[in-house]
Amino acid sequence: MAWLIAPRGVALALALGCAPLAAQEPGESGPIADNSFLIEEAYNQEAGVVQHISTFARPDGGGAWGYSFTQEWPLRGMKRQLSYTIPVQQEDGSGTGLGDVALNFRYQLAGDGGDGLHLAPRLSLLLPTGDERRGRGAGGLGLQANLPLSIRPAPQLALHGNAGLTWTPKSKNPVGQTARTVNANLGGSAIWLLCPTFNLMVELLWLSTEQVVGPDRRVREESLFLNPGVRGAFNFSSGLQIVPGVAYTIGLGDSAGEDGLFLYLSFEHPFRESP
Repeated sequence: MAWLIAPRGVALALALGCAPLAAQEPGESGPIADNSFLIEEAYNQEAGVVQHISTFARPDGGGAWGYSFTQEWPLRGMKRQLSYTIPVQQEDGSGTGLGDVALNFRYQLAGDGGDGLHLAPRLSLLLPTGDERRGRGAGGLGLQANLPLSIRPAPQLALHGNAGLTWTPKSKNPVGQTARTVNANLGGSAIWLLCPTFNLMVELLWLSTEQVVGPDRRVREESLFLNPGVRGAFNFSSGLQIVPGVAYTIGLGDSAGEDGLFLYLSFEHPFRESP
């Protein structure tokens, strides 16, 4: 995949080949949607369209990295969406392996793909498929709820917000001690729609996570990350849309120094004719 090797070249090609959003011709593809990096956009999949999403994050220094694959399917139209996420992690000194798999359901509570307010609450079941002894999982079954909100206050600006909680009744640390943990996430993003196929993005994500430090004992840690980046789209007459993206994650506050590269690649295409 050439964009992984030379993202600047792809960004330049997309920028040179795009027309301003206001100059978009009737019948052309609309702005990129449902392709953010750390922040969920509140647009469910359209009927008859499936999306395959890959992300790759590599912190500066050391050999750690994380990869995830997500596949999103509409369920009888745009209102309901099923998806799953499979993470693979490389931790320094503990090798590479599967993380905790997520099974997700989203409901389009508000919005129909236009420019108005969109809400799409998500509920996820987190399966303990990762090895907690090697730092790749929570060690127990978990539930996660997230509320994505999206709005277009101006033709060339999209804003997105997320708020969520993750509850694990029996989270386990590497030595086998268990405790109940509750994690929180809050974040937002602003996307400048330079043209329908090329966007500039900035995301801000706050995390509050609990770590098990003994039987029924836990400590809370907070993290804050800024994630500026770009994304583009290649649209084909078959209905296939390929969206590459690249960002650089910057740790703020207590997370200062936790910086790294973030890469994104999405394939979206019809799997049947829309009703």
